[in-house]
Amino acid sequence: MCNKLSNSFHYDKKGVNRRDFLRLSATAGVSTLLIPEAMAHTPGRSEIKENKPFPTRVLGRTGIEVPILSMGVMRADNPNVLRAAYNSGIFHFDTAHGYQNGKNEEMVGNFFKGKPRDTYCIATKIKFDYPLTDRFEKDMEEKMAISLGRLQMDYVDIFYAHAFDHVEEVKEPRIIQALEKLKADGKTRFIGFSTHAGKPEQIHAAVDAGIYDVILLSYNFKLNNLKETEEAIERAAKAGIGLVAMKTMTGGVEDAEGKKKINAQACLKWAWKNPHIATIIPGFTNYDELEECLAAALQPEINSEEQEYLASLCGKELLYCQQCGKCTEQCAQHLPIPGIMRAYMYAYGYKYSRLSKETLLELQLPEDACSACDRCSVQCVSGFNVAAKIAAITPVKQIPDEFLT
Repeated sequence: MCNKLSNSFHYDKKGVNRRDFLRLSATAGVSTLLIPEAMAHTPGRSEIKENKPFPTRVLGRTGIEVPILSMGVMRADNPNVLRAAYNSGIFHFDTAHGYQNGKNEEMVGNFFKGKPRDTYCIATKIKFDYPLTDRFEKDMEEKMAISLGRLQMDYVDIFYAHAFDHVEEVKEPRIIQALEKLKADGKTRFIGFSTHAGKPEQIHAAVDAGIYDVILLSYNFKLNNLKETEEAIERAAKAGIGLVAMKTMTGGVEDAEGKKKINAQACLKWAWKNPHIATIIPGFTNYDELEECLAAALQPEINSEEQEYLASLCGKELLYCQQCGKCTEQCAQHLPIPGIMRAYMYAYGYKYSRLSKETLLELQLPEDACSACDRCSVQCVSGFNVAAKIAAITPVKQIPDEFLT
């Protein structure tokens, strides 16, 4: 829908100077990351209607027939929401080794303990540094053992190498060998990778590699390389790779300040228009959000009003970073700006500052990011004022976890 972003958004090419950065990093938006404990969990209705008849699609060569709506458990910390999703007919749940420092996998494991193994489908993910260290294989083995222990399962249905950024990772022989070993050892039924990078060439590389069963990818109406992405998706589907979509709601808000929620149903329905997307994993955390997703899944055909609404957002900045990497090339410090922008989205869009902090810590940023530059040289293709966003989000690293949502 938005093959090319509008140039109507005004971008101050002067950016933010060093004095502005220090001022912003001390004050800009940090208070919005601190939410009282009473507000951290949104209350909802006590029950969700059970066993709703969702449309289903086959997840590539895995043969798993999944409802078009699944659950990304990443932000959820209330097992009652997990129970409501399961009772509603959702049976594919996506977690990861690092989510909530392992507590997410533990919650999933505790909930599914004792339930028939053929009534749910679990995916988890493990992230590792690239280029690979000498300990890569050992670390992978140890982390997988920890994840299975938390989940209280002998195996997961889908295992993803977490958050590939480069095509080289898709083709890396050591990664391929490690994934194949997990499958051969019975630790997972199927293997794949997740990617936020928005690079169709990764999908093509996966087809060429011939070993990936599933790909979890960012897919939404704001992609500026939508045509190329959909061509790669179609090729992957024809090769038997199952496609699972995330980031369909472009950050969860329809404004750059993160104040107005986006129409989630319209975003989901847009993604379901592509018949090769088997399922979507929105990260709902309360009953209201779950019911909104359920309503979309029960009537998944997008209408003209919803299409017009999404079209009206195409020229807006929003919070979704295209992850194109052009900013990193421009940055004098070569900071991992796409990762920082993702952290910003987690905090100001998803209102999940703990994940934002986790993401920033993984990036291993210098102590005073940006402070060495008198003026920012980065001009984002999406219109982001990159320096201002970095200044607003990096202070979250210093906030104790107990004060974060």
